[in-house]
Amino acid sequence: MMGPKSDELKPRGGGAAEENGLADDKVQGDIQTGWSAGAVPAPQPLWFPEAPSKPARLLPPLALAYIGDAIFEVAVRQHVMARPNLRPHHLHGQSTKYVSAKAQARLLALLEPRLTEDEKDIVRQGRNAKSGTVPKNADMLDYRHATAFESLVGYLYYKGTHKRLRELIASGFEMLEEESSK
Repeated sequence: MMGPKSDELKPRGGGAAEENGLADDKVQGDIQTGWSAGAVPAPQPLWFPEAPSKPARLLPPLALAYIGDAIFEVAVRQHVMARPNLRPHHLHGQSTKYVSAKAQARLLALLEPRLTEDEKDIVRQGRNAKSGTVPKNADMLDYRHATAFESLVGYLYYKGTHKRLRELIASGFEMLEEESSK
């Protein structure tokens, strides 16, 4: 397979916001090479320099869930750090409201109507993946849906669609909080 012609490639910009992943998804580029071609919306660079061995679409669902778990944990911690009560015990208690298998399964159910067909496909693959482990504190259905949610988070992260990832997580947090306040 041949890549784009050299005159079609443009080096990616190097602003500080872009380097740390804070820029909007307007930047064009390829996570693997740092080059872009045409007018395709570009993925954001990874937070850390080592890209996965394969493109996001080709990674196994459980591998996506593995990184998705870590990315979602950071998102949850950022979310609770934005609250006024910063005592460690309180932070931990608030975090567990979001990271349990039951909460992630509920979050996925709330977000599913907003997902694209591509994202729904990743969710289906994550839900059907056989992890080989039995959940300790969750029923199997919640555990499988939580794995599906984590697969989606990992996929969006490795695909470089950080703006979309932030939008889904933020709206999910909002919907969960609305539900719990009723």
